[in-house]
Amino acid sequence: MTEQISTFFTIDMIFLWINIGVIPFWFILMFFPNSKVCGVFVSSIFPIFTLSVIYLYLVYYFFISGYDFTQNFSLYLGLDSLRELSSETAFLIIFWTHFLAINLFCGSWIVSDSRKFSISKVLIFIPLIITYFTGPIGVFIYWLIRIFYAKKISLYD
Repeated sequence: MTEQISTFFTIDMIFLWINIGVIPFWFILMFFPNSKVCGVFVSSIFPIFTLSVIYLYLVYYFFISGYDFTQNFSLYLGLDSLRELSSETAFLIIFWTHFLAINLFCGSWIVSDSRKFSISKVLIFIPLIITYFTGPIGVFIYWLIRIFYAKKISLYD
């Protein structure tokens, strides 16, 4: 059964599906942040669980393919090591899945946190788009907006 799954879910197919698969979640976050659908499907564990299952499948797939995961630790040795590592398909798809999951989590947090301070969905639209493409910058822009609604600067919550 595992062979049948791995012949259908090639790395290119997984890459295509996870890229297409996160778009509905982002669409809901941007246009319907206060809806029940957003609360049930996007701001819950559902998308993170789904991406985690894909992540675990990829780790299993590359493990049985003989990929040496210990070389992944070389990314901390310098940019040249990271450049060499990024030529590995296994590293790239696992990294990309990680990137999509973290950014989606950050977008979900922005929506959840904006509800606490009754921030207009129009104001969080731009930080959500920026978070989709470059997570930390979008979260920072949201934080700047949040300062005015919370009427305080909080470095932690």
